[in-house]
Parts: sequence; C-alpha cells; structure tokens
Amino acid sequence: MADKKQEELTYSQKVWQAVGIVAFVAIVILVARVAFNVMLLSLAGCLIAVYFHGLGDLIQRHTYWRRIWCMAVSIGGSFILLGVLLWFMGSKIQVQIAVLSDSLPHTISNAKAQLAQTPLGRKVLDALSGDNNGNELATVSQFFSTSFGVLGNMYIILFLGIFFTASPLLYKDGMILLVPASKKAVAKTIINRSSQALKGWLKGTMLSMVLIAILLPPGLAIMHVPVALVLGLLTAILVIVPNFGSAVAMIPGVLLALTISLETALIVALIYIVVQTLVSNIIAPIIQKKMINLPPALTIVSQLLMAVLGGVMGIIMAIPVLAIAMIMADELYVKRINGIESESSD
Repeated sequence: MADKKQEELTYSQKVWQAVGIVAFVAIVILVARVAFNVMLLSLAGCLIAVYFHGLGDLIQRHTYWRRIWCMAVSIGGSFILLGVLLWFMGSKIQVQIAVLSDSLPHTISNAKAQLAQTPLGRKVLDALSGDNNGNELATVSQFFSTSFGVLGNMYIILFLGIFFTASPLLYKDGMILLVPASKKAVAKTIINRSSQALKGWLKGTMLSMVLIAILLPPGLAIMHVPVALVLGLLTAILVIVPNFGSAVAMIPGVLLALTISLETALIVALIYIVVQTLVSNIIAPIIQKKMINLPPALTIVSQLLMAVLGGVMGIIMAIPVLAIAMIMADELYVKRINGIESESSD
C-alpha cells in the first residue's frame, strides 16, 4: 500500500516537473524574444558609435586635435548638419510628402486601370485581389512594426550610441571580463574584427545613400516625375536594406511616372536601375575590403529570418548580425577544427 502511494507520489512529481520544464521553456522563449529586440537596438546603438568614432578619427587625422575635441566635433557637427539640412529642406520635403500621399492612391488606381486593359494585367490583378488582401495587409502592417515604436526606437538608439561613444572601453572591457581567461584573446579578436566589419558596412551604406540622394532626384526631375526629391531620399534610406530595399523604392517612382506615360515609366525604371548599379559597383569594393564575404543566398535567408524575429529593425540589422555571426563561427569553430591560431588583438 505504501509502495503504491510512493509510486503515485513519484508520478505526480514527474508531472509537475514536466509542467515546470514546459513553463520554464515558454518563459525563456518569451524573454528571449523581448531580449532579441533589445539586442538589435543595442547593435544599432553600436553602429551609431562606430559612425561617431569613424568621423572623429577622420577629424583627428586632418587636424591633430585632442581625441576628446574630435569626438565633440563629430557628435555636435553631425547634429548641426542634420539640423541645417532639415531647416533648408524640411519644408520642401514636407510639401512633397503631402503631394505623394495624396497622389499615390490615385496613381495606384490608374495603374490598375491600365493593367486591366491587357489579359496578362487582368491575371496579375486577379492574383493580387481576393479574400487574402486583408491578411496580406495585416501581415505587412505587422512586418513594419517594432517592439517599442519607431520614434521610441530612434530615441533609444541615439542615446545608446552617445553612451557607447563616450566610453567604449568600459563596455568592451566589461564583455571581455565575462569571458574565461583562456578565451580572452579570442574574444578581443572577435570584437575587433566585428568592429572593422561594422565600420566597413556602415561606410559603404552611407556612401551609397549619399550618392543615390545626389544622382537620382535630378534624373527623376528631368523626366518631370513629381516629388523627385522625396523619391530620391526614400531610395537612399532604403539602401540600408540590401536586395529588397532598392526594388521597393522603385515602385512609387515608376507608378508616378506611369501617370505621365508608359514610356516615361520605362525610362524612370531604367534610371533607377542605372543609378543603383553604378553605386553598387563603386561601393562594393569598399565594403569588401572591410567586411567578410557574405554569400548572397545566406544574406537573403538571414534577412527573411531576421524579418520574422525583429520586423523592420531585424531586416536593417540582418547584415551586421550575419557578419558578426560568421566572424564568431570562424574564430570559435572553423579555425579550431583547421588548427589555425587566432591572431590576438589589443
């Protein structure tokens, strides 16, 4: 009788243990999901710090000022430049955004009307219409949302970047302090290689943005496409999303050109392709000097995975995360199995 009671007690304990394990795993998954978004924000803050330090290094090389003054000019000058640009171009951009918001729905209706005139166009419209529209819109809305909101994320990223810029060694030494003594050299190498990779990606991305913002609006203006400045800035911003950003940025420009004529739309599409091709051919070598070679298929898979996990912030951070992950895999696994010594860095 006592043995049977003991067996029942043991069975009850096993059930509660199983329930506890499942609950613990569920809590860990939920916490990891929230922590993942926080990690993305922290990585974005690191990118801001990398930008400030890179600009500070450039100022120091040309002026030989003290480091603290170069960093002050880097941070303060960036904010002043941004404020000046918004002061001179803000009103014009605001007007063009309003025009784009008003004209885009009508443009989409005209595009649908033109597609409906051809058999192939009707098939495309049938594929895009139907009961799935609501689900697709909900998916897009969820896809372009973040955990704390866009403005909140920008606020957090900016201040994290300033704090990381003010005392980078504090956070770097803190991470290395958590690593066992036998692995500290490898940890330093991973951090330094990751920093160089992020610097190269950021430099290439920013140069691409500037070149597209300079080259694209005049070409669109020549073709009399409305809101050319906003379209150029939108394309420049979406450069930060490799593979997909340029294609998405082309859609509103081509739709607006389609209101003029089909020939204008084709020429505008060609302008987008030529500008983006020229920029990618100029910038690609700069990126490849500092970053490890990322396979295109792996890059797309990383973007899709990060989109599911982190939304739009995940897509933006997909390339830096993939670069860091490949560096870690190289230092912690590939070099070990191939007997290659990791170069220690201070």
